[in-house]
Amino acid sequence: MHDLQEEIARAEADYQRYRNAYLEVARTEPGHEVALAMIGADMDRVHAQLQRLIGLPHLPFTHESSAVLRREVVRLAHEQEE
Repeated sequence: MHDLQEEIARAEADYQRYRNAYLEVARTEPGHEVALAMIGADMDRVHAQLQRLIGLPHLPFTHESSAVLRREVVRLAHEQEE
């Protein structure tokens, strides 16, 4: 059980690191589509791993997939323009 908790904690830390990196690139270099796609793919991979580890099917409201995060970036950009 302790090993599983450590694996979940590592996956959660990875997810947060990728999420922060995605948001930073989207904020500072929004046209860098390759970087966003690569980070998004890693984020989706870790998201799926977290879902598997905790024994849940993919649930979009438990963690943000890169698709959800992309929509959030667009919304934030529009808010800043106003």
